Amino acid sequence: MRIGLIGTGRIGTFHAEVLSRHPAVDALLLADADPERAAAAAGRTGATAVSVDDLFTGAGEARGRPDAVVICSATAAHAGLIARAARAGLPVFCEKPIALDLPGTLAALAEVEGAGSLLQLGFMRRFDAGYGEARAAVRDGRLGRLHTVRAVTSDPTPPPAAYLPLSGGLYRDCLVHDFDILRWVTGHEVSEVYATGSDSGPAMFREAGDVDTAAALLTLDDGTLATATATRCNGAGYDVRMELAGELDQIAVGLDDRTPLTSAEPGGPGAPAKPWPGFLERFAPAYEAELDAFLRVVRGESANPCDGREALHALRIAEACEVSRRERRPVAMTEIPGG
Repeated sequence: MRIGLIGTGRIGTFHAEVLSRHPAVDALLLADADPERAAAAAGRTGATAVSVDDLFTGAGEARGRPDAVVICSATAAHAGLIARAARAGLPVFCEKPIALDLPGTLAALAEVEGAGSLLQLGFMRRFDAGYGEARAAVRDGRLGRLHTVRAVTSDPTPPPAAYLPLSGGLYRDCLVHDFDILRWVTGHEVSEVYATGSDSGPAMFREAGDVDTAAALLTLDDGTLATATATRCNGAGYDVRMELAGELDQIAVGLDDRTPLTSAEPGGPGAPAKPWPGFLERFAPAYEAELDAFLRVVRGESANPCDGREALHALRIAEACEVSRRERRPVAMTEIPGG
């Protein structure tokens, strides 16, 4: 297979390295708004650096169109590139989000659906072994009636200040992963949210109109209560967990010898010797698994595990949280367009 990849920043380069090792990939074409960055990534992975235009047309160094495209560009470019690939009849894997707002997301989905093309979204937690086991435990009844879910996402350090105005905010950029995985693990939809946030950390969050720490209470359509919290300022390390409590048992995802959590109990577990430093390290196997799944979908060997409508559902929850935070009130999901 010939795979084109657009965007060779941190996650794009990681994906390029994974694809360059995959036995089903015969040729890898890398494009970036910065040609020098694309060339550098190509040099590290044995790929061919091309322009975005040549990638879609098969001209120049591309020497033919790819069989599929992986989009890892800046968020603002996602929707346009998805639409362009759809019109070209190319299957797409795209890092979340499709767009930072509902109109942009719906427009891109309309392009995909109108063309009858394939779009898989990069919600990598669906491919993590722990979340997969939690989903199985819920679905086969091991926990009994599920009554409480607690989701945590904590980054060890804030992103660069220049990133914040482009990120869409903490709910859309970070907690959207928790919203997606909550739906996927439980099999239920969110019916109402109540969210709040704090910008008492670094001044750059206030300047960007964002928060550095947030919390949301989510009511699911079967009455299950879920909390989702996130922060950009967790000095202990990268902490992503989910706890699920039922009438028969409770389990935790993300609890291992690298979880940056220290017990306050005498004789309890101490700080980990090597806490998780970031998302690429914590979810490396999941990132590889989702790309492998995409290639199998392109080859017609399996169904799409995470199509564009899944991203829309998660974004609508994030939008509801933003309304709730701003207006300081519960927000029913029926108030959010796109359902």
